[in-house]
Amino acid sequence: MTGMRKIARALGLSPPDYDAILKRLGREPTETEAGMFGAMWSEHCSYRSSKRFLKRFPSEGAHVLQGPGENAGAVSIGDGQAVVFKMESHNHPSMIDPYQGAATGIGGIMRDIFTMGARPVALLNALRFGAADHPKTPHLLSGVVAGIGDYGNCVGIPTIGGEVDFDAAYNGNILVNAMCVGLADEKALFRAILREGHKVYAIGARTGRDGLHGAVMASASFQNAEDAERAAVQIGDPFMQKLLMEASLELMARGAVAAAQDMGAAGLTSSAVEMAAKGGCGIRLNLDRLPCREDGMTAYEIMLSESQERMLLAAPPEKEKTIAEICDKWDIPCAQIGEARKGDRIEITRHGECEANLPLSALTRAPEREWPREPRRAPPPKHAPSSKKRPSLDETLIRMLATPALSSRRWVYEQYDSSVMGDTVEASGGDAAVIRVHQTRKALAMVSEATPAYLAADPYLGAKQAVAEAWRNLNAVGAKPLAITDCLNFGSPEEPAIMEQFAQSVEGLAEAAAYLDMPVVSGNVSFYNETDGRAIPPTPSVGAVGLIPDYGRRARAAFMREGDAILLIGEEGGHLGCSVFADLFAESLPAEAPPIDLEKEKRHGLFLRALIEEGRIVSAHDLSRGGLAIALAEMAINGGIGAEIRAPETASDLHAFFFSEDQARYIFCAGSDSVSEMLKRAEAAGVPALILGTTGGKGLTLRGAKPIELRRLREAHESGFLKIMRRRPCR
Repeated sequence: MTGMRKIARALGLSPPDYDAILKRLGREPTETEAGMFGAMWSEHCSYRSSKRFLKRFPSEGAHVLQGPGENAGAVSIGDGQAVVFKMESHNHPSMIDPYQGAATGIGGIMRDIFTMGARPVALLNALRFGAADHPKTPHLLSGVVAGIGDYGNCVGIPTIGGEVDFDAAYNGNILVNAMCVGLADEKALFRAILREGHKVYAIGARTGRDGLHGAVMASASFQNAEDAERAAVQIGDPFMQKLLMEASLELMARGAVAAAQDMGAAGLTSSAVEMAAKGGCGIRLNLDRLPCREDGMTAYEIMLSESQERMLLAAPPEKEKTIAEICDKWDIPCAQIGEARKGDRIEITRHGECEANLPLSALTRAPEREWPREPRRAPPPKHAPSSKKRPSLDETLIRMLATPALSSRRWVYEQYDSSVMGDTVEASGGDAAVIRVHQTRKALAMVSEATPAYLAADPYLGAKQAVAEAWRNLNAVGAKPLAITDCLNFGSPEEPAIMEQFAQSVEGLAEAAAYLDMPVVSGNVSFYNETDGRAIPPTPSVGAVGLIPDYGRRARAAFMREGDAILLIGEEGGHLGCSVFADLFAESLPAEAPPIDLEKEKRHGLFLRALIEEGRIVSAHDLSRGGLAIALAEMAINGGIGAEIRAPETASDLHAFFFSEDQARYIFCAGSDSVSEMLKRAEAAGVPALILGTTGGKGLTLRGAKPIELRRLREAHESGFLKIMRRRPCR
């Protein structure tokens, strides 16, 4: 094996890849060129194993302004305004260094938003950790939460929503998926398109050696997480990010730049190559002009560095003075490092020597990989429920509230500043976070969703459920769902079983997104989430955004008044497969995800949202993990008001009635004088509805159970998460 072949192999390029490079170039690549191919052909940058599947996603709609292919997706919200949003993974770096991995994940997704000309207004995250009793879990959890909180709080963007899951299947690979939402003028959206005649500028932090091979590292399995290269993890500087964001937005507002691209994965290589390729022109870079913070950096190191808080800008020559003035005002380094040229080549010089001269098409068209897939497995057979004695309803509820799966995440979200910027209406703790569109009555609702237990049992149904759950969360606060972003987390695509999981998940997500009219406008694929051959469960995280026309007419997941009737929308329930109840009490049920009926999801959601938009109801909550009893307990805890719940005589199995996880269901509250009308409207709309009980008092009573004081409910709900964190070792 030649020396260059060894280098290429270390960069993640297979022997067939290297042969393809030789054929395209007609010569051996230089070290810098090999590094650029390794980065651009990595799974993280090229999507070479997934792009043919992603074409299945619906990505167009009446309100879609920008679909996949740019830094973020954009959707119109009327009045000339656009919401811009995206979700990205930072899984591998966060497993190696939880604090910096999570912090730089937040920084990167934020830059994807303001690169589009949008001001970030909210952050969310979807976090998956190993078993709650695993010795590493408290350390990883505390590090990730601190990284997210410190970075977002310092920049001044509210973190207002997300989710935290625990499962032994993530012991070797945690998942950190970050989502950012921004607002922009529809007519002032920026794209990363370089045009002939543009000058190319690098602004922001100086380039160092941190983050080398980050994209390659994110496209490979860990043999052992302890052995992974810490040098591949970037180091964040939130104060520099704040300066860069303000400078970038001012440059755009003053018309000083024509295009912008975040220097994210693969750093200057990907940003320069992608901008030029999109514009159909070539690009020449002089690396001697790039501000570096370390001496003796080679062209290879500069082109592959993933130092954070950096942007690549394109501008007409006459804007040079304006760019320099604005960057000087915000005290950030700025340098004109190149220019667009005719042709299809990227040329790179360092110290007067040519370090790379490549066709852009060779870099951007990585050979696609078609990995074998296993035949889809049949669903598991059904079994009868266990005949062993179950705990009482009240004891069951208390024990379930304290489980890692259902306990309060307040320990997490209280470390995030959710009120900065002054527009947060609802933060973590409800169905969806809500943020006001500044100086208007409109509001944006946003959520991230996935249920790993369902996905592990059936990736197709589990992916459909993630979209349906996001749909329900938005409807439950009174928001019209607009669009989706996703982060598709899987093991190695080289394994037939994993590739089949991926294909099934994409199919389920695409089917639900199309039926519920929620186009997929942005997203990310993260493969190779495995250690020592043990892969994570299929985990396609779904981020969704919706619009509330008037935030004064929204619903909360809380009992707001005493004496209200509590109603259930949807079937009475009974599905305990894959449920928290079955997991906790070891019921002999199959690992069978609950069925999803998209027609019912749409019909029930539209009915509930209409009532909220009319101002008829102010309390509503969707039913998800833990079922009806958990949703009732959460509403009682959130509102500080109890309830007395009756169950219909047809409910022969009360545990199944209260703890099943059937889909397409909500509870809501209505004044006693309007119940009859609500039931008639539901019947006319073909929506099953029944009266469950009445709000009031200081406790929650389930039919046939002892009253449970709100204080006891709250203590149980808070205790589960705190037990996890008490095991954190002292530093």
